[in-house]
Amino acid sequence: MIKTVETPRPGRPAFLGELFEVLTDRGRRLLGRRGTDTATEAPDLCELGEALLSRRGEASGVAIAQGLLAAFEDAGEEARLAFLQNLGDRFGPDPAAVRTALEAVQRDAGNIEAIEALHEIAEPRRQELFRRLNLAPGGTAALVRMREELLRHLKGNPALRRVDGDFAHLFASWFNRGFLVLRHIDWNTPASILEKIIRYEAVHAIQNWDDLRNRLQPTDRRCYGFFHPQLVDEPLIFVEVALTEEIPDNVAGLLDLDRQPIQAERASTAVFYSISNTQRGLAGVSFGNFLIKQVVEELKAELPNIRTFVTLSPVPGFAAWLARQRQDEMSELIDADQRLAFVLLDEPGWHKDAAKAESLRAPLMAAAATYFLRARDGKGRVVDPVARFHLGNGARLERLNFLGDVSANGLKQSHGLMVNYLYDLGRIEANHEAFAERSAIAASDNVRRALPASNA
Repeated sequence: MIKTVETPRPGRPAFLGELFEVLTDRGRRLLGRRGTDTATEAPDLCELGEALLSRRGEASGVAIAQGLLAAFEDAGEEARLAFLQNLGDRFGPDPAAVRTALEAVQRDAGNIEAIEALHEIAEPRRQELFRRLNLAPGGTAALVRMREELLRHLKGNPALRRVDGDFAHLFASWFNRGFLVLRHIDWNTPASILEKIIRYEAVHAIQNWDDLRNRLQPTDRRCYGFFHPQLVDEPLIFVEVALTEEIPDNVAGLLDLDRQPIQAERASTAVFYSISNTQRGLAGVSFGNFLIKQVVEELKAELPNIRTFVTLSPVPGFAAWLARQRQDEMSELIDADQRLAFVLLDEPGWHKDAAKAESLRAPLMAAAATYFLRARDGKGRVVDPVARFHLGNGARLERLNFLGDVSANGLKQSHGLMVNYLYDLGRIEANHEAFAERSAIAASDNVRRALPASNA
């Protein structure tokens, strides 16, 4: 889709400049506290919030919103936390008004107007405050940062959960898939975005610009990201793709700076080897499932020769899970022979010794199959978060890859284990429904055969 840009009309810059000066001057007056010097005394964030909610004029409201967001960013950590706590205590619904509206519904349960009035009155005032703050220039990005601040304090302040719930509720609408734009990121993408790709890469760290070029410039590499109109130069999530002739079993070969690229037309397989969310403040807002599915469509249209769509994924929780099973002598998820073999995992550099590595292959693969197919967390879910994501999207657990990632991080989090999830386009919906409704895991015969007899 081609977007048009409005050509400035004569006199327009002067008009905008005058308008900005008016708003700035009005903002200064509104933000100034009676009898105080605003240069030396910080504005009261809650007072600004009340002032913003009381305003009916859009121009003055935007000025106050700008002032509140700027004051929040400039405030110290204690002041920011106090404001977030006040959002929960002071900017919730009015209990008396809610009781009155509820009584009206109870008197006449069929009164639609009374039900709608109850719904409106029960909404916390902070939701309207967030909506008005969002009208300020840069307001969306500032609110995302505000929620990121809140998430840092959430563990020690359970009362903030209701504020977080309102952020999540609004962000789910503001960052709806319909507002997101898919962009192909390549070596010609503006440097401001490329720098963020380096910074935000969360799976396989990008070492330098040569490393980044190796992931973006060759004919057999692709990168795509979702962007939002209010965060133009901030990718919300991005995926790195390798075009190959077969399903890879290790990441080193994909990232090798000395590898020989192939022509994209020769590739039969698209490998999603890194997916990174970039905005901590948007935690819980799902982008990845839409991203993978749309990238699949883009690749199918560009390269009809691509028939296989797989991931090469990390297993971030495997090593920690296995350590817990080894410590629990009553665990039934690993057997005595495995326990004996796993002693080698405690030896530094075991993966470099061919004999030791080979002796660990079978017991580790058996433990990995158990981890994916039998282990569950306290909520009855598949233990691994990456597995929950891909299985929930309708992928199939296709292959376990021994020593697929022998980087320091790969050995630490998974003893080098990596896995392939296969996106079989004809089975995605059926796999998704089975996983969502019955927690049924789609897995290949090879993975199931790796299960030890005691867990089969």
